[in-house]
Order: sequence, then structure tokens, then C-alpha cells
Amino acid sequence: MSHVTTSRFQLKQLFHLMIPILVTQFAQAGFGLIDTIMAGHLSAVDLAAIAVAVGLWMPIMLLASGIMIATTPLVAEANGARTFDKIGSIARQSLWVAFIIGVIAGLILQVMPFFLPMFGVPEILLPKASLFLHAIGLGMPAVTMYAALRGYSEALGHPRPVTAISLIALVLLIPLNLVFMHGWGPIPALGSAGCGFATSILQWLMLITLASYISKAKRYQKTPIFTHWEPIDAYWVRRILWLGFPIGLAIFFEVSIFSTAAIVLSPLGETIVAAHQVAMSVTSQLFMIPMSLAIALTIRVGIYYGEKNWAAMRKVQQLGLVMGTVFAILTMSLIWFFRPEIIALYTDDNAVGQVTMYLLLFAMAYQLMDAWQVSAAGCLRGMQDTQAPMWITMFAYWVIAFPVGIYLARYTEMGASGVWVGLIVGLSVACVLLLSRLYSNNKRLSQQQH
Repeated sequence: MSHVTTSRFQLKQLFHLMIPILVTQFAQAGFGLIDTIMAGHLSAVDLAAIAVAVGLWMPIMLLASGIMIATTPLVAEANGARTFDKIGSIARQSLWVAFIIGVIAGLILQVMPFFLPMFGVPEILLPKASLFLHAIGLGMPAVTMYAALRGYSEALGHPRPVTAISLIALVLLIPLNLVFMHGWGPIPALGSAGCGFATSILQWLMLITLASYISKAKRYQKTPIFTHWEPIDAYWVRRILWLGFPIGLAIFFEVSIFSTAAIVLSPLGETIVAAHQVAMSVTSQLFMIPMSLAIALTIRVGIYYGEKNWAAMRKVQQLGLVMGTVFAILTMSLIWFFRPEIIALYTDDNAVGQVTMYLLLFAMAYQLMDAWQVSAAGCLRGMQDTQAPMWITMFAYWVIAFPVGIYLARYTEMGASGVWVGLIVGLSVACVLLLSRLYSNNKRLSQQQH
């Protein structure tokens, strides 16, 4: 038995990748948290304007940077196949795609404010929400190009530089926010819209720092990116988009179902909506754990996919699902035992607290399904199968979860819990279909081998 197929070796490899990725994910989620807390200290209008603007920016940003996740399995495959000369080329072509997608996303955010009145956004929120969107749009090319470089670095087994940069950026965000929110010297006080400018500047600084580090550090010298200029290559652009676009859309389908839940519940009153937001915030923070495991699985599965080592690849998948199960049981225990303490961090409103206590039970119920479906999706990405997962997520969330949630929330006595039951049903369907897809892919590959 080679060391490659031992569980201990594989677990060590997965943890080595997963821990820094988890810190990076938490740091990136921390940007939004810092903006929200700092805007909340200004005024209720500032906080509401940020909530509206972030609700529109987030899905566009996740769709655009989601497409660039394609860099990870492509680099991992080339790394596994020992075709190191290809890796620099893949990264350069990814940067081209990222730049174009970033510019398009930035332009969409520039015109978005014109649609705010159509979405029924109150007049009082329009100036600040609009300025935030204009400002944050300027950082979009940096967001997507950073995502491409992040994918390249992580796929080569170097997640730590990205983690370090994310943590430094998190610390820098606070003084930058203060400067733009309250004004300093020639910079006027922009209130919560200042967060948009601060975040944009930060995105460009992060990109420049990561690019400089990659160009100088020894560990990247075998697969250099910035040695020469390379024109756009239609073959690689097609491959990146063919793989990446379904990933971006799958993330978009998943995020949008969670963000529209608040709109579905809005007629039930602010206490219900506030409780729902708290419960959502708790689960989205906890979701970073299986999400980081899924990214690590994409890289490890991608390497063995490149090596055509199907036995080791299946071993990694099995261990990934076991790890996902363990993490889910831990998060369920955490929610069960510490519900009052968790809620106290968010609100001291008694009515909101009571509804949240109840909703967190539903959040607890779907931890296992969520861990399994995201781990399966991570494995499928590593095998460069992204089209089917996209259709599965669209079907599970929009054809099943959304109508079930609306029906139960609006037309039965269930209220807010109806939306959560819809989410549980949708996640369960996604989980079963993604695991079935993974099983059939493995079966097909092992039959080809014999």
C-alpha cells in the first residue's frame, strides 16, 4: 500500500489545504460584517442603504468570482499530470478572462442604481446605496483577477499567502472605512457609501500584493506567470468559461435563494425578518467550514484526476465526506448547546430572540445535507464536471425549494419556518442528486480503467 492511499496521508493533505482556506473564507466574510457594524453605528438609514446595496453587489460579485474558480481544477489537473509548462499559460489566460469578466461586472454595477426605484427601494436610501454601488463597481476587475491568482496559488498547494493577504486586508479595512465614512483632509464624509470606496481600494491593493508575491517567491518559479506577455488564446478561454460559468451560476442559484428568502418573509413583519436574518447570518458563517473543505477537495481530487489515479481519487472523496459529516455534527452540537449565547451576540430584542431560537432548530436540521452536497460539488469540480451540478442546483433550489418555501410561509400557519422547511427540502434534493452524480462518475472511470 503506497503512502498516497493511506487515510492518514490524505487527511493530513486535506487539513493542510483546508485550514488556511477556512481562515481566508472567514476573513472575506468579515469584510461585509465590518461594513455592516460600522454603518450601523452611523444611523438606521446608513445601515439600510448598505443592506440594499450589498444585497445587489454580493450575487454579482459571487457569480463573477465563481467563474474564476475554474482556474483551480485546471491548474490542479496540470499539476497532477506533471505538465508544468501548461500551468503558467492557464494562469495567464485566466487573468485575461478575469479582467474581461471584472470589467463587465463593474459596468453592470455602474448602471444598477438606475433600477433601484424599480425594485421599490425607498427614496431616502437611494443616494447612499447608489454611490456605494458605483464605488464598489470600480474594484470588480481586481476581485476577479485576485480570484484567478488565488485559484492558481491554492491549486499548487500554497493557500497560505492568500490567507495572510486576506487577514492584513481585514485589519486595513477599518481605518480605510473610517477615512471614507467620516471624511479626512480632501476626502468628504460619505457615510455608509464610503465603505464602497474603501473596499474597492482594498481589492486593488490585495491584487497588487498577491501578484507581486507570486512573481518573486521561490515556490512559484517552476510555474511562473509573469515572465512574458501572452495574447488571448481562444482554446483556454473556452475551457475556462465552459468549466467556470456553471460554477458561478451554481453559486448564484444557491446564494440568491437564501437572499430572496428575506423578501418572501417581508409581509410577515420586521420581527420575523430580523429573526430570519440572524439565523441566516449564523448558518452562513458556519457554512464556511464545509465550503473550505469543498475547495480543498476540488484541489486534491483535481490532482489525482490529472494523474488518472482513480483509486486515490475515490479515497480522497470518501475521506472528504467523512470529514464533512464530522464537521456537520460539530456545528449541530454548537447550535444546540449555545443558541442563547449566539443570539445574544446579534440582538437584545426579546421577541426577535425567541423567534430566532426556534428558527435555529431548522438551521441545525440541514447541516448534514449541506455538508454532503457542498463536498460532493467540490469533488465533481475536481473531476471537471460542472454542467450537471449547475442544473442540479437550479432544479433543487428554484424548482423545488423556492415554491415550497413560498407556499408554506404565505399560505399555511408555518410562517417563517415554512421558508426553512423549503430550504431543507431543496438541500436534501441537491444532496441526493449530487452524490448520485459523483457515484456514477466514479463508476464510469473505473469501468474505463478495466
